[in-house]
Amino acid sequence: MPRITFVEPDGAARTLDLPVGTTLMLGATQNGVRGILADCGGCCSCATCHVYVDEDWADRLPPPEPAEEEMLHGAAAERLPSSRLSCQITVAEALDGLVVRIPDRQV
Repeated sequence: MPRITFVEPDGAARTLDLPVGTTLMLGATQNGVRGILADCGGCCSCATCHVYVDEDWADRLPPPEPAEEEMLHGAAAERLPSSRLSCQITVAEALDGLVVRIPDRQV
């Protein structure tokens, strides 16, 4: 299983082994990662699973779809070039070692 590191808002790092095919949002919420609210349950309609993808990984992910781009405009925390919604990132073997930071607020 790919290992994904979530850096929580307080700076604590949580590295999880996540199954291929799940989303980062689902993996985070199922494992008690702090800072991912996921109010919409992964429907790409709330932006409460906003994360910052580590710069070394940003170009390795598929680009965001238009719906994700639109939701990111309403994110509570500052939007950065590396901003993504964790519900829209599907775990794959190629993402082994991915690091994402969780912003200080989702609402």
